[in-house]
This record gives sequence, structure tokens and C-alpha cells, in this order.
Amino acid sequence: MVPTTEMARDEREEFASFLDGLTPEQWNSPTLCEMWTVRDVAIHTVSYDELSAAGLVARFLKGRLNTDRINAIGVADYADRAPEQITAMIRAHAEPHGLTGGFGGKIALTDGMIHQQDIRRSIGILRTIDPERLRTALDFARFAPTIRGAWRARGVRLVASDLDWSHGTGPEVRGTGEALLMAMAGRRAALDDLDGPGKAQLARHI
Repeated sequence: MVPTTEMARDEREEFASFLDGLTPEQWNSPTLCEMWTVRDVAIHTVSYDELSAAGLVARFLKGRLNTDRINAIGVADYADRAPEQITAMIRAHAEPHGLTGGFGGKIALTDGMIHQQDIRRSIGILRTIDPERLRTALDFARFAPTIRGAWRARGVRLVASDLDWSHGTGPEVRGTGEALLMAMAGRRAALDDLDGPGKAQLARHI
């Protein structure tokens, strides 16, 4: 099995290569993250990596321990970076450090994967995600504090149609692993790619 830190590094390197190919218009286009452009989402994925422990505490206090405010502060701190500087930053921190290196890199892997799909789904550039990476992200997303995928999927059984992965009990919701991950992350757009008798119940939890 590939170490999770290596998966996270590969995911970030692929993300940087993907961003390199975007036009200026695409960099400024909206994403599935409300109020955030492609530029904002790209910055967010590595906006914690340069922080020391003291810097992390300071940002949390400045954001008054509210996740949305804390994330917004991180994005604002790098708002003046040009696209090529942002991709260079992602490559420089391809192996996650600090907060995103938590749980053996699973935070960076899962957060980065979800946010890359936030962008790709919005601008219509799809991809095939490495199955081992996707399965690892699906498992972590169930219980990651900022995602709470298992809470959103309570009362239904999620079944991936393209890899060996399932979770929960109850009426079935079936779709690609990517669509299930995005649904667990609260992205309503992913519901269009899911089917099954439990879909309506899952939708009520998003």
C-alpha cells in the first residue's frame, strides 16, 4: 500500500499541473465553494502549510475559532499571489506539513481532493482519480471533524459503483466514489450523479 503522505504529495502535484493549464478567466471563475473562486480554493489548499504552531494558534484566535472565518483569513493572506506563484507554493509544499500533515497526510489528501473536484466540477474538466487515493479519502471523510461524512450519510448505505467501497446501513445510495465523497463533503451538485432509494434521505442531510 502506498503511504498516505505519498498519496497526498501525488495529489498536490497533479493539482498544480492541472492549475497550470487554466486560463486567467478560469482562475477567476466560481467553484462549488460558495463565494470562492478557483484562485481562492487553490490558495486554501496550502494556506496552512507555512504556519508555525504559534502562527496556527494566532490565526485560529483571529478567526475567533470559527472555521469559515479562519479559512477566509488564510485565503486573504495570499490574495496578492499570481497563479504561477500559487502553483509554485503548492509544489513547494507537495508533501504536507503542519495542520494538513495531520493523520499521516490524510487531511491534505482528502481536503485537496475535494477542493480539486470543487474546481473541476465547476469548470467541466473531469478526471479519473487514483482508486487507492480515492478509497483512502472516502474512509477518512466519514469521520474527519470538518467533513462529518458519516453524519451526513446517517441512515443510508453508500455504495461506490467504480471501486470496492461502501459505508453505513439503510436504503442504498449508489454512485461513483468521487460523487459519494463530494456528497459526504456537503456538495449538493454531487446528488445529480447518485441514485438509489436512499438518495432523498441523503439529500435532506446536505
